[in-house]
Amino acid sequence: MARTFVLPDLGEGLIEAEIRTVLVREGDVVKEDSPLLEVETDKAQVEIPSPFAGRVETIHVQPGQTVKVGQPLVSFADGGGAAAPARSAPEAAMPAPPAAQPAMAPGAGGGPVAAAPSTRRLARELGMDLRAVRGTGPGGRIIDDDVRAAAGKGAPAPAKAERAPAAPAGPAKPLARVGLEPPPLPKFEQWGPVERQPLSHLRRTIAERMALSAALIPHATHFDKADVTDLNAIVTRSFEAAKQRGITLTLTSFILKAAALALQEHPQFNASLDAGAGELILKRYYHLGIAVATDRGLIVPVIRDVDTKPVMDIARELAALAQRVRDGKAALDDLRGGTFTVTNIGALGGTGAIPIINYPEVAILGVARGREEPVVRGGQIVVRTMLPITLTFDHRVADGADGARFAQAIIRRLEAPETLFVGW
Repeated sequence: MARTFVLPDLGEGLIEAEIRTVLVREGDVVKEDSPLLEVETDKAQVEIPSPFAGRVETIHVQPGQTVKVGQPLVSFADGGGAAAPARSAPEAAMPAPPAAQPAMAPGAGGGPVAAAPSTRRLARELGMDLRAVRGTGPGGRIIDDDVRAAAGKGAPAPAKAERAPAAPAGPAKPLARVGLEPPPLPKFEQWGPVERQPLSHLRRTIAERMALSAALIPHATHFDKADVTDLNAIVTRSFEAAKQRGITLTLTSFILKAAALALQEHPQFNASLDAGAGELILKRYYHLGIAVATDRGLIVPVIRDVDTKPVMDIARELAALAQRVRDGKAALDDLRGGTFTVTNIGALGGTGAIPIINYPEVAILGVARGREEPVVRGGQIVVRTMLPITLTFDHRVADGADGARFAQAIIRRLEAPETLFVGW
C-alpha cells in the first residue's frame, strides 16, 4: 500500500506554501531525511525532507503550484516501512511528520520518527536516539523540549503569559481582513501598453502583513540621533582583529545589543497586545529580528537572547543568518519568535525612514546612515558622526513620552560603547 506524504502543519498560522523546486523524480529511491522539495512559505524558502525511506511512486505537485497544509505532495511505494539510517538533515525547520498514518510512539513498528529536521539535529548534538524519546507535540511528534528533557538538559523556560495570536496567513486579499475593500482599478490599457507580473508568494504575504499592520495599529514615530563617533572608532579599530576570527564586525551588532538592553528597562516595547483580552503580553525573552533585503523581498530572521550574548557572538550569528536568508536556505525556526525588530537602511543611504511595525510586535527601530555633522560640544562646534534613528511604536501601548525615553535608552548605550562590551 502506497504511503502519501502531505504538506505538514507549518506552525505560526502558516497554511500554505508555494512549490519552488521538485528535487526528486518518480522512480527515485530516497533515504529518510533526504530533500524532496523546495518550497516558499510566508516566512522563507526552505527544503522539505522525506519522512520515509523508499521509492517515489507519484509526485502530486509541480513548481509554481500553491498547496495547502494537508494536501498530498509525494506518494511512496510500499517498502515495508523500514527507515534508512539517519543522515545529516537539510537545514530546514519544516515539521515533517509521517502523513496518512496514525501517530505512533517513537520507534513503534520500526517506522520513521515524527520530528522536524532541526529536532533531529539537536538529538544528534546531544547524543540522543529519537526512538527512545516520547513526543509531546501534535500527533505525538517529538519537539526540541522533549529531546532536551530526555537528555537531562531541561527545557527553556516557557513564556506562560504569552497568548499572542498567530500572524494571519492566507489568500491575498489583505485589506478585506480589516473591513477595507479596495475599489476596482481602472482599465490602464486605455492610456497605453501595460504588463502584468504575478506577485510571488512571499511578496503577496509581505503586502498582506503590511496592510494588516498599518490598518490595525495606530503608528506613532519618534525621531532622534545618536552620537556614534566613539563607537564607530571602536568598530573601525577592531575590524581587522575581528576578521581574523572570522567575524565581520558592523555597527548593526552594537545596535541590536543596545536595543535588547534598553528593552529590559522598557518592557512595554518587548510585548504584544491582546486587544480581545485587554492584556499586554510582556515577553521576558529578547529575540530581535533584523530586516534583510533579498531579491525576493524583505525577510526578518531572528537572533535569540540578544541581551545575554556578547557583541562578537551577535556579529558572527548575524552574518551567518543574513547569508542563509539571502541564499534562500533559512529554516523556519530562523524566522520565528521575534519580539522586536531592527531595520538598518544605512548601507543604502537616506537620512531616515518610518518603518511599519512587524505585527504582532509593538515597536520597530529604523536606522539610517551615520554622517559627519557639525555639532556643539562644550560651546564649541566640532565634527561628530551622528546616526539617525527612528522608533515607530503602537500608540495603544505607549505614549510619546514613553517612546522618547526608550529611544534615549538606546542612544545612551550607543554613546557609551563600554556598556555594550559585556563578554566582548
